[in-house]
Amino acid sequence: MKFGEYPKVGSIGSVEALKGYLGGIGIDLPCDETVEHGPGSPLAQPLSVAGFEVGNRFAVNPMEGWDGETDGTPSPNTVRRWQRFGDSGAKLIWGGEAVAVRHDGRANPNQLILTPATSGAIAGLRETLVASHRQAMGDDRGLLIGLQLTHSGRFCKPNDHKRFEPMIAYRHPLLDRKYRVPDDWPLMSDDDIARLVEDFVRAARLARDCGFQFVDVKHCHGYLGHELLTAVDRPGRYGGSFENRTRFMREIIEGIRAEAPGLAIGVRLSAVDFVPFKPDPALSVPGALGPGIPEDVGLPYPYAFGADPNAPDTADLAEPLALLAMLDAMDVKLINITAGSPYYTPHLIRPAIYPPSDGYAPPEEPLAGVMRHIALVRDLKAKFPGLCFVGSGYTYLQEYLPNVAQAVIRLGMADSIGLGRMMLSYPELARDVLEGRPFRKKLVCRTFSDCTTAPRNGIVSGCYPLDPHYKRSPEAKLLAAVKKPAA
Repeated sequence: MKFGEYPKVGSIGSVEALKGYLGGIGIDLPCDETVEHGPGSPLAQPLSVAGFEVGNRFAVNPMEGWDGETDGTPSPNTVRRWQRFGDSGAKLIWGGEAVAVRHDGRANPNQLILTPATSGAIAGLRETLVASHRQAMGDDRGLLIGLQLTHSGRFCKPNDHKRFEPMIAYRHPLLDRKYRVPDDWPLMSDDDIARLVEDFVRAARLARDCGFQFVDVKHCHGYLGHELLTAVDRPGRYGGSFENRTRFMREIIEGIRAEAPGLAIGVRLSAVDFVPFKPDPALSVPGALGPGIPEDVGLPYPYAFGADPNAPDTADLAEPLALLAMLDAMDVKLINITAGSPYYTPHLIRPAIYPPSDGYAPPEEPLAGVMRHIALVRDLKAKFPGLCFVGSGYTYLQEYLPNVAQAVIRLGMADSIGLGRMMLSYPELARDVLEGRPFRKKLVCRTFSDCTTAPRNGIVSGCYPLDPHYKRSPEAKLLAAVKKPAA
Protein backbone atom coordinates (compact mmCIF):
# COMPACT_ATOMS: atom_id res chain seq x y z
CA MET A 1 0.00 0.00 0.00
CA LYS A 2 1.35 3.42 -0.98
CA PHE A 3 1.45 6.71 0.89
CA GLY A 4 -1.94 8.41 0.80
CA GLU A 5 -3.90 5.16 0.40
CA TYR A 6 -4.36 4.33 4.07
CA PRO A 7 -8.09 4.13 4.90
CA LYS A 8 -9.46 6.19 7.76
CA VAL A 9 -10.16 3.89 10.70
CA GLY A 10 -13.70 5.21 11.08
CA SER A 11 -14.51 4.18 7.51
CA ILE A 12 -13.59 0.52 7.99
CA GLY A 13 -17.07 -0.28 9.28
CA SER A 14 -16.82 -3.34 11.56
CA VAL A 15 -14.49 -5.49 13.61
CA GLU A 16 -14.72 -8.17 10.94
CA ALA A 17 -13.76 -5.65 8.23
CA LEU A 18 -10.87 -4.38 10.37
CA LYS A 19 -9.54 -7.91 10.83
CA GLY A 20 -9.85 -8.56 7.11
CA TYR A 21 -8.01 -5.38 6.23
CA LEU A 22 -5.22 -6.03 8.73
CA GLY A 23 -4.84 -9.61 7.57
CA GLY A 24 -4.52 -8.41 4.01
CA ILE A 25 -1.56 -6.18 4.87
CA GLY A 26 0.10 -8.62 7.26
CA ILE A 27 -0.66 -6.98 10.63
CA ASP A 28 -1.62 -9.50 13.32
CA LEU A 29 -3.36 -7.09 15.69
CA PRO A 30 -5.24 -8.75 18.57
CA CYS A 31 -8.88 -7.70 18.45
CA ASP A 32 -11.89 -9.21 20.25
CA GLU A 33 -15.17 -9.42 18.36
CA THR A 34 -17.25 -8.15 21.28
CA VAL A 35 -16.38 -6.06 24.33
CA GLU A 36 -17.41 -7.44 27.71
CA HIS A 37 -18.91 -5.27 30.43
CA GLY A 38 -19.29 -5.51 34.17
CA PRO A 39 -17.03 -6.96 36.86
CA GLY A 40 -16.11 -10.03 34.79
CA SER A 41 -14.63 -8.00 31.94
CA PRO A 42 -10.86 -8.36 31.44
CA LEU A 43 -10.59 -4.56 31.50
CA ALA A 44 -12.38 -4.42 34.88
CA GLN A 45 -9.99 -6.78 36.64
CA PRO A 46 -7.92 -5.36 39.52
CA LEU A 47 -4.16 -5.15 39.20
CA SER A 48 -1.77 -5.69 42.12
CA VAL A 49 1.50 -3.79 41.84
CA ALA A 50 4.04 -2.21 44.20
CA GLY A 51 1.83 -2.80 47.24
CA PHE A 52 -1.26 -1.27 45.64
CA GLU A 53 -4.38 -2.78 44.13
CA VAL A 54 -5.42 -0.78 41.07
CA GLY A 55 -9.13 -1.03 40.38
CA ASN A 56 -9.14 -1.63 36.60
CA ARG A 57 -6.88 -1.87 33.56
CA PHE A 58 -7.22 1.65 32.15
CA ALA A 59 -4.50 4.26 32.74
CA VAL A 60 -4.20 7.96 31.94
CA ASN A 61 -0.81 8.48 30.33
CA PRO A 62 1.10 11.68 31.12
CA MET A 63 0.98 14.55 28.64
CA GLU A 64 2.96 17.73 28.42
CA GLY A 65 0.72 20.64 29.37
CA TRP A 66 1.06 24.04 27.75
CA ASP A 67 -1.61 25.69 29.84
CA GLY A 68 -0.15 26.29 33.30
CA GLU A 69 0.73 29.70 34.65
CA THR A 70 4.17 31.15 34.01
CA ASP A 71 5.01 30.72 37.71
CA GLY A 72 4.58 26.95 37.36
CA THR A 73 1.15 26.63 38.99
CA PRO A 74 -1.98 25.19 37.33
CA SER A 75 -4.36 27.41 35.40
CA PRO A 76 -8.15 26.89 35.23
CA ASN A 77 -7.58 24.91 32.01
CA THR A 78 -5.13 22.63 33.83
CA VAL A 79 -7.59 22.09 36.67
CA ARG A 80 -10.35 21.27 34.18
CA ARG A 81 -8.15 18.68 32.46
CA TRP A 82 -7.32 16.93 35.74
CA GLN A 83 -10.96 16.98 36.75
CA ARG A 84 -11.76 15.15 33.50
CA PHE A 85 -9.00 12.62 34.24
CA GLY A 86 -10.86 11.86 37.47
CA ASP A 87 -14.18 11.60 35.61
CA SER A 88 -12.66 9.09 33.19
CA GLY A 89 -13.05 6.06 35.42
CA ALA A 90 -9.43 5.02 34.81
CA LYS A 91 -7.89 3.78 38.06
CA LEU A 92 -4.20 4.35 37.23
CA ILE A 93 -3.24 7.98 36.71
CA TRP A 94 0.33 7.88 35.40
CA GLY A 95 1.38 11.42 36.08
CA GLY A 96 -1.42 13.09 34.20
CA GLU A 97 1.14 15.77 33.45
CA ALA A 98 4.88 16.13 32.82
CA VAL A 99 6.04 18.36 35.69
CA ALA A 100 9.46 20.02 35.60
CA VAL A 101 11.69 19.72 38.66
CA ARG A 102 13.09 23.22 38.12
CA HIS A 103 12.52 26.27 35.93
CA ASP A 104 15.30 25.78 33.39
CA GLY A 105 14.06 22.25 32.65
CA ARG A 106 10.64 23.33 31.36
CA ALA A 107 9.69 22.32 27.82
CA ASN A 108 7.60 25.48 27.52
CA PRO A 109 6.96 28.62 29.57
CA ASN A 110 3.61 27.25 30.78
CA GLN A 111 4.71 23.83 32.00
CA LEU A 112 4.05 23.04 35.65
CA ILE A 113 7.01 23.09 38.06
CA LEU A 114 7.09 21.31 41.42
CA THR A 115 8.79 23.48 44.03
CA PRO A 116 7.89 24.46 47.60
CA ALA A 117 6.18 27.55 46.14
CA THR A 118 3.96 25.55 43.77
CA SER A 119 3.40 22.38 45.78
CA GLY A 120 0.15 23.55 47.38
CA ALA A 121 -1.42 24.27 44.01
CA ILE A 122 -0.23 20.94 42.59
CA ALA A 123 -1.59 19.12 45.64
CA GLY A 124 -4.87 20.86 44.83
CA LEU A 125 -4.78 19.36 41.33
CA ARG A 126 -4.61 15.90 42.82
CA GLU A 127 -7.45 16.68 45.21
CA THR A 128 -9.57 17.91 42.31
CA LEU A 129 -8.95 14.67 40.44
CA VAL A 130 -9.86 12.53 43.47
CA ALA A 131 -13.05 14.50 44.12
CA SER A 132 -14.21 14.18 40.51
CA HIS A 133 -13.38 10.46 40.53
CA ARG A 134 -15.45 9.94 43.68
CA GLN A 135 -18.38 11.76 42.12
CA ALA A 136 -18.14 9.73 38.91
CA MET A 137 -17.43 6.31 40.43
CA GLY A 138 -19.00 6.55 43.87
CA ASP A 139 -15.69 6.25 45.74
CA ASP A 140 -11.94 6.32 45.13
CA ARG A 141 -11.14 2.69 45.89
CA GLY A 142 -8.38 1.29 43.69
CA LEU A 143 -7.27 4.72 42.49
CA LEU A 144 -3.48 5.05 42.12
CA ILE A 145 -2.13 8.51 41.25
CA GLY A 146 1.46 9.33 40.34
CA LEU A 147 3.28 12.40 39.10
CA GLN A 148 5.73 12.45 36.21
CA LEU A 149 8.95 14.34 37.00
CA THR A 150 10.97 15.69 34.09
CA HIS A 151 13.77 17.82 32.78
CA SER A 152 13.54 18.57 29.07
CA GLY A 153 17.24 18.65 28.26
CA ARG A 154 17.90 19.77 24.67
CA PHE A 155 14.20 20.63 24.27
CA CYS A 156 14.02 23.20 27.08
CA LYS A 157 12.04 26.36 26.33
CA PRO A 158 11.54 27.80 29.81
CA ASN A 159 11.09 31.46 28.86
CA ASP A 160 9.87 31.73 25.26
CA HIS A 161 7.96 29.13 23.28
CA LYS A 162 9.89 30.16 20.14
CA ARG A 163 13.37 29.81 21.63
CA PHE A 164 15.18 26.68 22.72
CA GLU A 165 17.52 27.04 25.70
CA PRO A 166 19.00 23.55 25.47
CA MET A 167 20.77 21.67 28.21
CA ILE A 168 22.54 18.86 26.42
CA ALA A 169 24.39 15.74 27.51
CA TYR A 170 26.54 15.37 24.39
CA ARG A 171 27.07 16.70 20.87
CA HIS A 172 24.46 14.94 18.77
CA PRO A 173 25.46 14.69 15.09
CA LEU A 174 21.90 15.25 13.81
CA LEU A 175 19.87 16.95 16.52
CA ASP A 176 22.42 19.71 17.15
CA ARG A 177 22.08 20.74 13.53
CA LYS A 178 18.32 20.18 13.34
CA TYR A 179 17.68 22.38 16.37
CA ARG A 180 20.52 24.86 15.71
CA VAL A 181 22.59 24.24 18.80
CA PRO A 182 25.68 26.48 18.40
CA ASP A 183 29.02 24.72 18.05
CA ASP A 184 30.32 26.38 21.21
CA TRP A 185 27.22 25.57 23.30
CA PRO A 186 28.34 24.03 26.64
CA LEU A 187 27.54 20.50 27.70
CA MET A 188 26.09 19.79 31.12
CA SER A 189 28.96 18.89 33.42
CA ASP A 190 28.93 15.90 35.73
CA ASP A 191 28.40 18.32 38.61
CA ASP A 192 25.42 19.86 36.77
CA ILE A 193 23.86 16.43 36.40
CA ALA A 194 24.54 15.52 40.03
CA ARG A 195 22.76 18.70 41.14
CA LEU A 196 19.85 17.82 38.88
CA VAL A 197 19.64 14.42 40.60
CA GLU A 198 19.16 16.34 43.86
CA ASP A 199 16.38 18.40 42.25
CA PHE A 200 14.54 15.23 41.17
CA VAL A 201 14.81 13.81 44.67
CA ARG A 202 13.63 17.06 46.22
CA ALA A 203 10.64 17.15 43.85
CA ALA A 204 9.81 13.53 44.63
CA ARG A 205 9.72 14.33 48.33
CA LEU A 206 7.35 17.21 47.61
CA ALA A 207 5.18 14.94 45.45
CA ARG A 208 4.87 12.48 48.35
CA ASP A 209 3.91 15.32 50.68
CA CYS A 210 1.28 16.41 48.12
CA GLY A 211 -0.34 12.98 48.42
CA PHE A 212 0.92 11.32 45.24
CA GLN A 213 1.50 7.60 45.70
CA PHE A 214 4.31 7.30 43.16
CA VAL A 215 6.53 9.35 40.90
CA ASP A 216 7.67 8.63 37.36
CA VAL A 217 11.36 9.22 36.71
CA LYS A 218 10.88 10.16 33.06
CA HIS A 219 13.26 8.59 30.51
CA CYS A 220 11.49 9.02 27.21
CA HIS A 221 10.78 11.19 24.17
CA GLY A 222 14.24 12.68 23.71
CA TYR A 223 14.30 14.60 26.98
CA LEU A 224 17.35 14.60 29.23
CA GLY A 225 16.94 11.22 30.94
CA HIS A 226 16.35 9.56 27.58
CA GLU A 227 19.26 11.39 25.96
CA LEU A 228 21.64 10.22 28.67
CA LEU A 229 20.84 6.61 27.75
CA THR A 230 22.61 7.21 24.43
CA ALA A 231 25.51 9.34 25.70
CA VAL A 232 28.02 6.83 24.32
CA ASP A 233 30.54 9.55 23.41
CA ARG A 234 30.28 11.44 26.69
CA PRO A 235 33.29 11.20 29.03
CA GLY A 236 32.95 11.00 32.79
CA ARG A 237 30.50 9.40 35.20
CA TYR A 238 27.36 9.77 33.08
CA GLY A 239 28.55 8.61 29.66
CA GLY A 240 30.23 5.85 27.74
CA SER A 241 29.41 2.48 29.30
CA PHE A 242 25.89 1.21 29.90
CA GLU A 243 26.56 1.44 33.64
CA ASN A 244 27.46 5.12 33.34
CA ARG A 245 24.61 5.94 30.96
CA THR A 246 22.08 4.56 33.46
CA ARG A 247 23.73 6.21 36.48
CA PHE A 248 21.42 9.25 36.36
CA MET A 249 18.38 6.98 36.68
CA ARG A 250 19.92 4.87 39.42
CA GLU A 251 21.01 7.86 41.49
CA ILE A 252 17.55 9.42 41.33
CA ILE A 253 15.88 6.16 42.37
CA GLU A 254 18.36 5.60 45.20
CA GLY A 255 17.92 9.21 46.35
CA ILE A 256 14.12 8.92 46.37
CA ARG A 257 14.29 5.71 48.38
CA ALA A 258 16.49 7.45 50.95
CA GLU A 259 14.68 10.80 51.11
CA ALA A 260 11.04 9.85 50.43
CA PRO A 261 10.47 6.43 52.00
CA GLY A 262 7.11 4.90 51.17
CA LEU A 263 6.87 6.61 47.79
CA ALA A 264 6.63 4.13 44.92
CA ILE A 265 8.68 4.72 41.79
CA GLY A 266 7.91 4.16 38.12
CA VAL A 267 9.76 4.82 34.87
CA ARG A 268 8.25 5.84 31.56
CA LEU A 269 10.71 4.64 28.95
CA SER A 270 11.10 5.12 25.22
CA ALA A 271 12.13 1.48 24.83
CA VAL A 272 12.67 1.93 21.09
CA ASP A 273 13.88 5.01 19.24
CA PHE A 274 14.86 5.56 15.62
CA VAL A 275 17.12 7.89 13.72
CA PRO A 276 15.32 11.25 13.22
CA PHE A 277 12.87 11.42 10.31
CA LYS A 278 12.07 14.31 7.95
CA PRO A 279 9.47 14.95 5.23
CA ASP A 280 10.47 13.44 1.91
CA PRO A 281 11.46 16.54 -0.11
CA ALA A 282 10.61 14.79 -3.38
CA LEU A 283 6.98 14.35 -2.29
CA SER A 284 6.50 17.59 -0.34
CA VAL A 285 4.58 20.41 -2.01
CA PRO A 286 3.36 23.75 -0.64
CA GLY A 287 0.66 22.99 1.91
CA ALA A 288 1.34 19.25 2.03
CA LEU A 289 4.16 17.52 3.85
CA GLY A 290 5.68 14.47 2.24
CA PRO A 291 5.89 11.15 4.07
CA GLY A 292 8.65 10.77 6.62
CA ILE A 293 11.98 9.33 5.60
CA PRO A 294 15.06 8.73 7.78
CA GLU A 295 17.63 11.50 7.92
CA ASP A 296 20.86 10.75 6.11
CA VAL A 297 23.28 9.33 8.64
CA GLY A 298 26.58 7.52 8.73
CA LEU A 299 26.73 4.05 10.21
CA PRO A 300 27.00 2.87 12.85
CA TYR A 301 24.55 5.26 14.50
CA PRO A 302 24.60 4.58 18.29
CA TYR A 303 22.37 7.50 19.34
CA ALA A 304 18.94 5.80 19.19
CA PHE A 305 18.24 3.82 22.36
CA GLY A 306 16.66 0.48 21.51
CA ALA A 307 17.64 0.62 17.81
CA ASP A 308 20.16 -1.39 15.81
CA PRO A 309 23.19 0.92 15.30
CA ASN A 310 23.68 -0.53 11.81
CA ALA A 311 20.01 -0.22 10.87
CA PRO A 312 18.74 2.64 13.06
CA ASP A 313 15.15 2.44 11.87
CA THR A 314 14.79 -1.07 13.32
CA ALA A 315 14.60 -2.20 16.93
CA ASP A 316 17.30 -3.88 18.99
CA LEU A 317 16.05 -4.64 22.50
CA ALA A 318 19.36 -5.69 24.08
CA GLU A 319 19.87 -2.48 26.09
CA PRO A 320 16.18 -1.93 26.94
CA LEU A 321 16.10 -5.45 28.36
CA ALA A 322 19.27 -4.78 30.35
CA LEU A 323 17.68 -1.59 31.70
CA LEU A 324 14.52 -3.43 32.75
CA ALA A 325 16.65 -6.06 34.49
CA MET A 326 18.34 -3.25 36.41
CA LEU A 327 14.97 -1.73 37.41
CA ASP A 328 13.61 -5.12 38.42
CA ALA A 329 16.64 -5.66 40.66
CA MET A 330 16.01 -2.22 42.19
CA ASP A 331 12.39 -3.23 42.90
CA VAL A 332 10.95 -0.68 40.47
CA LYS A 333 7.85 -2.49 39.24
CA LEU A 334 5.85 0.27 37.51
CA ILE A 335 6.95 0.53 33.87
CA ASN A 336 5.25 2.64 31.20
CA ILE A 337 6.47 1.85 27.68
CA THR A 338 6.47 4.34 24.84
CA ALA A 339 8.70 4.90 21.80
CA GLY A 340 10.57 7.63 19.97
CA SER A 341 10.14 11.38 20.37
CA PRO A 342 7.41 13.87 19.38
CA TYR A 343 10.15 16.14 18.03
CA TYR A 344 11.99 13.95 15.55
CA THR A 345 9.98 10.68 15.23
CA PRO A 346 6.33 11.67 15.79
CA HIS A 347 5.02 8.70 13.79
CA LEU A 348 6.79 6.37 16.20
CA ILE A 349 5.33 7.83 19.37
CA ARG A 350 1.85 8.77 18.10
CA PRO A 351 0.49 6.86 15.07
CA ALA A 352 -1.73 9.30 13.16
CA ILE A 353 -3.04 9.96 9.66
CA TYR A 354 -2.74 13.75 9.99
CA PRO A 355 0.74 15.09 10.85
CA PRO A 356 1.48 17.93 13.27
CA SER A 357 2.66 21.18 11.72
CA ASP A 358 6.32 20.39 12.38
CA GLY A 359 6.10 16.72 11.36
CA TYR A 360 5.60 14.73 8.19
CA ALA A 361 2.93 12.55 6.61
CA PRO A 362 2.90 8.96 7.90
CA PRO A 363 5.67 6.82 6.41
CA GLU A 364 3.68 3.65 7.15
CA GLU A 365 0.13 2.48 7.73
CA PRO A 366 -0.48 4.00 11.18
CA LEU A 367 -2.02 0.73 12.35
CA ALA A 368 1.44 -0.79 11.85
CA GLY A 369 2.68 1.81 14.33
CA VAL A 370 -0.02 0.78 16.81
CA MET A 371 1.03 -2.84 16.43
CA ARG A 372 4.67 -1.87 17.01
CA HIS A 373 3.70 -0.42 20.40
CA ILE A 374 1.62 -3.47 21.33
CA ALA A 375 4.25 -5.96 20.19
CA LEU A 376 6.97 -4.07 22.03
CA VAL A 377 5.16 -4.28 25.36
CA ARG A 378 4.22 -7.91 24.66
CA ASP A 379 7.86 -8.85 24.09
CA LEU A 380 9.12 -7.00 27.16
CA LYS A 381 6.35 -8.40 29.34
CA ALA A 382 7.27 -11.93 28.24
CA LYS A 383 10.81 -11.37 29.55
CA PHE A 384 9.75 -9.66 32.79
CA PRO A 385 6.37 -11.07 33.85
CA GLY A 386 6.81 -9.68 37.37
CA LEU A 387 6.86 -6.05 36.18
CA CYS A 388 3.68 -4.05 35.60
CA PHE A 389 3.64 -2.75 32.02
CA VAL A 390 1.46 0.13 30.84
CA GLY A 391 1.17 0.39 27.06
CA SER A 392 0.87 3.40 24.76
CA GLY A 393 -0.16 4.19 21.19
CA TYR A 394 -3.80 3.06 21.39
CA THR A 395 -5.65 6.23 20.41
CA TYR A 396 -5.33 5.69 16.64
CA LEU A 397 -7.53 2.57 17.01
CA GLN A 398 -10.47 4.94 17.58
CA GLU A 399 -13.78 3.01 17.83
CA TYR A 400 -11.90 -0.29 17.90
CA LEU A 401 -9.78 0.72 20.88
CA PRO A 402 -11.92 -1.22 23.41
CA ASN A 403 -11.83 -4.39 21.27
CA VAL A 404 -8.05 -4.32 20.96
CA ALA A 405 -7.50 -3.22 24.57
CA GLN A 406 -9.59 -6.11 25.87
CA ALA A 407 -7.74 -8.62 23.70
CA VAL A 408 -4.34 -7.30 24.83
CA ILE A 409 -5.28 -7.63 28.51
CA ARG A 410 -7.00 -10.99 28.04
CA LEU A 411 -3.90 -12.39 26.32
CA GLY A 412 -1.53 -11.03 28.99
CA MET A 413 0.31 -8.82 26.49
CA ALA A 414 0.20 -5.81 28.85
CA ASP A 415 -1.07 -5.05 32.33
CA SER A 416 -2.73 -1.70 31.69
CA ILE A 417 -3.94 0.28 28.67
CA GLY A 418 -2.54 3.81 28.68
CA LEU A 419 -4.62 6.54 27.01
CA GLY A 420 -3.19 9.93 26.08
CA ARG A 421 -4.76 12.01 23.29
CA MET A 422 -8.08 10.18 23.67
CA MET A 423 -8.35 11.63 27.18
CA LEU A 424 -8.54 15.12 25.70
CA SER A 425 -11.52 14.43 23.45
CA TYR A 426 -13.28 11.52 25.18
CA PRO A 427 -12.17 11.25 28.81
CA GLU A 428 -15.22 9.15 29.74
CA LEU A 429 -14.21 6.36 27.34
CA ALA A 430 -12.99 4.05 30.11
CA ARG A 431 -16.12 4.51 32.19
CA ASP A 432 -18.41 4.01 29.20
CA VAL A 433 -16.63 0.78 28.27
CA LEU A 434 -16.56 -0.60 31.81
CA GLU A 435 -20.20 0.25 32.49
CA GLY A 436 -21.52 -0.91 29.11
CA ARG A 437 -22.79 2.48 28.01
CA PRO A 438 -23.04 3.33 24.30
CA PHE A 439 -19.72 4.25 22.71
CA ARG A 440 -19.83 7.94 21.75
CA LYS A 441 -18.24 8.05 18.30
CA LYS A 442 -18.61 11.82 18.02
CA LEU A 443 -16.08 12.23 20.81
CA VAL A 444 -13.49 9.80 19.45
CA CYS A 445 -10.08 11.33 18.71
CA ARG A 446 -9.38 11.11 14.97
CA THR A 447 -5.71 12.08 15.43
CA PHE A 448 -5.97 15.45 13.69
CA SER A 449 -2.81 16.43 15.67
CA ASP A 450 -4.16 19.86 16.64
CA CYS A 451 -3.23 18.99 20.23
CA THR A 452 0.39 18.98 19.03
CA THR A 453 0.25 21.75 16.42
CA ALA A 454 -1.26 24.19 18.96
CA PRO A 455 1.46 23.93 21.63
CA ARG A 456 4.19 23.86 18.99
CA ASN A 457 3.00 27.38 18.20
CA GLY A 458 2.64 28.58 21.79
CA ILE A 459 -1.11 27.95 22.04
CA VAL A 460 -2.62 26.12 25.02
CA SER A 461 -3.07 22.36 24.76
CA GLY A 462 -6.48 20.82 24.21
CA CYS A 463 -8.73 19.10 21.68
CA TYR A 464 -9.83 21.90 19.37
CA PRO A 465 -11.85 19.81 16.90
CA LEU A 466 -14.04 17.96 19.43
CA ASP A 467 -14.01 19.65 22.85
CA PRO A 468 -16.41 22.66 22.82
CA HIS A 469 -14.37 24.31 25.57
CA TYR A 470 -11.47 24.73 23.14
CA LYS A 471 -13.42 24.81 19.91
CA ARG A 472 -15.16 28.02 21.05
CA SER A 473 -12.12 29.60 22.68
CA PRO A 474 -10.15 32.58 21.37
CA GLU A 475 -7.18 30.24 20.97
CA ALA A 476 -9.09 28.28 18.31
CA LYS A 477 -8.85 31.31 16.01
CA LEU A 478 -5.11 31.54 16.63
CA LEU A 479 -4.73 27.87 15.75
CA ALA A 480 -6.78 28.30 12.58
CA ALA A 481 -4.50 31.15 11.53
CA VAL A 482 -1.40 29.01 12.18
CA LYS A 483 -2.79 26.13 10.13
CA LYS A 484 -4.06 28.24 7.24
CA PRO A 485 -0.72 28.52 5.36
CA ALA A 486 -0.38 24.74 5.42
CA ALA A 487 -3.98 24.06 4.41
